[in-house]
Amino acid sequence: MSNAPAIVIAEEPIRRAPVAFVELVRTHRRVTVGVLLVALLFLIALLSPVISPHDPLATDPDNSYLRPLSPGHLLGSDELGRDLLSRVLWGARVSLPVAFVAVAVGLVGGGLIGLTSGYAGGLVDLLLMRLMDALLAFPGLILAIAIVAALGPGLRNAMIAIGIVAVPVYARLVRAVVLQLKEMEFVVATRSLGANPARLIVAHFIPNLLNPIIVQVSLSAGFAMLAEATLSFLGLGAQLPTPDWGQMISSGASFLTNDPWLAIVPGAAISITVYSFNLLGDSLRDALDPRLRS
Repeated sequence: MSNAPAIVIAEEPIRRAPVAFVELVRTHRRVTVGVLLVALLFLIALLSPVISPHDPLATDPDNSYLRPLSPGHLLGSDELGRDLLSRVLWGARVSLPVAFVAVAVGLVGGGLIGLTSGYAGGLVDLLLMRLMDALLAFPGLILAIAIVAALGPGLRNAMIAIGIVAVPVYARLVRAVVLQLKEMEFVVATRSLGANPARLIVAHFIPNLLNPIIVQVSLSAGFAMLAEATLSFLGLGAQLPTPDWGQMISSGASFLTNDPWLAIVPGAAISITVYSFNLLGDSLRDALDPRLRS
């Protein structure tokens, strides 16, 4: 989350954002690959009840510790005989919604703070930014662990904690764009014609925020899923018997010597998912940065 996207200010409001995004995906190969990977992940999460070969919670002690490629268990089974492939597929239904909600919390909270701080300026800006600096003083994961420890373990509190960690990032990003926009001619002209703050925000600020926000959302989603898996690994996120990737790694860590696939399989799922979101975010940042356009 430390890699902030480039801030691109348009000279006029961006009114055809969906069309522009489709054109961006069509003309940039890395963006296309990132979009396809992320779309595939969401499709897997959506269809996991249909494509899972077994009930992810069903135990079968007679078939425990099966190795990958065993008959009926493509990725093997865990210590209770639960099918790993089914649990990994269902784990996507936990991790992706957590990332979505956490990013939404950070975007809405940070966006409102950034808009208020950048537009109001003065003492309001000073107080809000010092509050954001105080949150940024803590490492993101440590802050999330502290918040969940205070609120209590569980997925809902994990989502809130990860969202709070993301708030300063969005606040600073939105504030930076608003501060630049306030001094641009079309905004000054619109204000001189009597436009109220609400019209300025809707007609000029929000459209020009789309590009950096889209990039930051893509990057934040990967961090959110990694943070959620870490919290679950520590017992602060999803609780047993929920099929969660972080919790699966925590359970499999006890069997690394003899049955390493119990931790490798969910770990690979996390790595692929975070890589997909980071690829999308990095490719969008490169495609939307005018300094990198040929």
